[in-house]
Formats: sequence, structure tokens, C-alpha cells
Amino acid sequence: MSDSSPEHPAHPVVLDVWCELQCPDCRTALDDVRALRARYGDRVDLRLRHFPLEKHKHSFAAAQAAEEAFEQGKGWPYVEAVLAGVEELDRRGEPFLLDTARELGLDVEEFDTALIDGRHILIVDADQAEGKAIGVTGTPTYVIDGERLDGGKSQEGLRERVEEITDRLLAAEGS
Repeated sequence: MSDSSPEHPAHPVVLDVWCELQCPDCRTALDDVRALRARYGDRVDLRLRHFPLEKHKHSFAAAQAAEEAFEQGKGWPYVEAVLAGVEELDRRGEPFLLDTARELGLDVEEFDTALIDGRHILIVDADQAEGKAIGVTGTPTYVIDGERLDGGKSQEGLRERVEEITDRLLAAEGS
């Protein structure tokens, strides 16, 4: 049964947020992400897309850890906690990722196993390949309705632009 009332649209607007969890600019963008979630709720499907950068040696493991957190039902809280500790991730690497999972009450053994067995590598690789294919070069980058908004250089006015596009799409759908 599909409930397409205004609170639960049949087709939420999809906003892809290309992010790298060792990136200070992505931490800055979290305020925008929180504001967008608060404003639109489930009318917008906010999807974390991974774009680990080679210059950050723990970013690939962090992306895999985030996928495990989503699997365990606490993806966004985990992402926010890791981004809040970018400097600590820089310094400590995987032990920080596991400690963050522990603090959120996630299954740390499962996290550890996921990082060892690489069960989420394909998702991270696929995101990175798709990002490169559509022209993502840095993080954060937003993609909404086929439009790429690059926040890697400046995030000035980005949230407003995302809101303009989202409002237009929601109005067109009548929600």
C-alpha cells in the first residue's frame, strides 16, 4: 500500500551527498545536511554517497564503516560522529572508527569483521566510480535532479540552491 499523503510522498526527492569522512569541508556541510533533513523530513531521500580521496588514508575504511553503521540502523548518527572527530580519525584511524561505533551502541565486533572482510568495499567502489563518471572531483558535492552542486571549493549559497530545486520538485509533484 503506498501512502502518498504530503507527509509520505510516493516519490521523495533524491538528494545525493557525495562525502568523504576525513574531509573537514564535509564536517562543515553537516549543518546544511541537518537543516535539510529537518526541513523536508521523509519528503527528501538524503543519500550518503562515498567519495574517499587518496590524500586521506583512513577515508576508505571510514566509508566502509559508515556502510556498516547504515546496515546496523545508525548510519547518519555514525557519519555525524565520525565527521565531528575528523582530526582524531586522522590520528587514530580504524581504532577511532570502532570506538565511535561502540559509543553509539553498535555491534563493534561486526564492525571489525566488516572492515576485515571488506563486505562493503563494492558499494564504496561503485559510489566512487559513479562520482568520477558524473564529474565529482571533491567533497562535499550535492546532486539533485541531475544538477551537480560542488561544495568542495565553497559552500556559500549551496543549501539555498538545494532548497530551491527541492521546493520546485516537490511543488511539481504536488506535495
